[in-house]
Amino acid sequence: MSEHDRHNEPRRNEAGRTRNRGQGDRPRQYSQSAPGQRKRAADPARLVAFKVLREVSAKDAYANLVLPKMIREHQLEKRDAGFATELAYGALRSQGFYDAILSTLVDRPLSELDPAILDALRLGAHQLLAMRVPKHAALDETVSLARAQIGAGPSGLINAVLRKVSLQEPEQWVAQLTAATTSESEKLSIEHSHPDWIVRALRGALIAHGREATELSALLEADNLAPVVNLVALPGLGTVDAALEAGAEPGTLVVDSATYKHGDVARVPGVREGTIRVQDAGSQLVARALANVELPVPGEDTYWLDLCAGPGGKAALLGALAVQRDARLTANEPTEHRARLVEQSMSAVPGDFWMVTTKDGRDYGTEEFAGDYDRIMVDAPCSGLGSLRRRPESRWRKQPRDIPELTSLQGELLSAAFSAVRVGGVIGFVTCSPHMAETRLVVEDFLKSQPNATLLDTGAAVNAVALEGFPASGHELAGGSTAQLWPHVHGTDAMFMAIITKTA
Repeated sequence: MSEHDRHNEPRRNEAGRTRNRGQGDRPRQYSQSAPGQRKRAADPARLVAFKVLREVSAKDAYANLVLPKMIREHQLEKRDAGFATELAYGALRSQGFYDAILSTLVDRPLSELDPAILDALRLGAHQLLAMRVPKHAALDETVSLARAQIGAGPSGLINAVLRKVSLQEPEQWVAQLTAATTSESEKLSIEHSHPDWIVRALRGALIAHGREATELSALLEADNLAPVVNLVALPGLGTVDAALEAGAEPGTLVVDSATYKHGDVARVPGVREGTIRVQDAGSQLVARALANVELPVPGEDTYWLDLCAGPGGKAALLGALAVQRDARLTANEPTEHRARLVEQSMSAVPGDFWMVTTKDGRDYGTEEFAGDYDRIMVDAPCSGLGSLRRRPESRWRKQPRDIPELTSLQGELLSAAFSAVRVGGVIGFVTCSPHMAETRLVVEDFLKSQPNATLLDTGAAVNAVALEGFPASGHELAGGSTAQLWPHVHGTDAMFMAIITKTA
């Protein structure tokens, strides 16, 4: 066909389908559907994923809080709920990688795109590059979603850009994007979709906690895996048996635990009642380690304190353990709405054994509380670099400048707890971060400032409450040791713990 004939060929065939320009010498092809037949309704699962991304982008919402509500509102069945979860979480985790690709295909900075268009592009890119979705379905469904939610005009741009995305496999995109850099951390940042500063921080953390830097790729890969749901039966109050009958599997890391992979966890018996709770196995281990470790100076073991209790997961487990020991737990959370979450978390624990306070944790360092407590949990506010797999959007919100302020607060809270603990009592200092500044350095600085503070063998304390074959990675320090858990080694969040006692 001559160029003149092509130019004069009708733009639609007898069925009303439009033609495209063709590629090279290939003839022009007509679209698969006429304009009136094109899908304009969004697939429900993709719509939920899109709405989650919009909440995260526009309102700084947390995906793990928004997604379950959206699934219930749209009444998604189990299969669609799983698809929506994989799509939303995956697009958020890999946002950096997809944005790097999109920035090469869009003729303006991504910051100048309508945020809704950018979210739709990320969803389409994830389906094309990381999910078992046929390319034609990923394209058609994403364009239909955009047409329904954003408009016909933007849907054309989205269609054009995603077609270019589909021309290469992920490995080819990685090779293209990293071809011009010699920085190993920058290459890993693109390949594993982590900010460069976090890649470097995690490399330093591995070395600081006695592991090999060569594990970095495995750690980054583990951060991008969808975590299973971990359950814990509160001791004396719940049992995992009902959960196992509902399809859960026995936990392999800690007693009274299970894992669940079968949809809405609220359907598991005991979850709504609060006797079975969703809690990462690493959190279970550190709470049990604090409650189980032998007090260096025997004596009263009646008063326990969770200094930073919100939202209440560790407090609920500590409270249940306190009941078995006839101890009393004070769960402190300074933020009112988080304090209410603590109360909800503790609701299954008999009320005579616990109370919730709303003080600034540092207030417990005053003379009023000096030496009052036998066991204190300091689950200090931190960067959360250890839970990136569970909070997929958090890696893009954190900044290096956040760390100094957090480490200062961590040190102040640890000092307050040291004032409040009795001689021979114990403090469990915990962060959900392996960052050296938030873990080892905080503990080192504290031990230097307190001559009568002694670090215990924390690794042994964690191993003592873990199931057999679960060695906690740690770092020997000042005659004791710390414990550091890892996603790629233990299958938990990267939880850090140091158990400290006060000597006379």
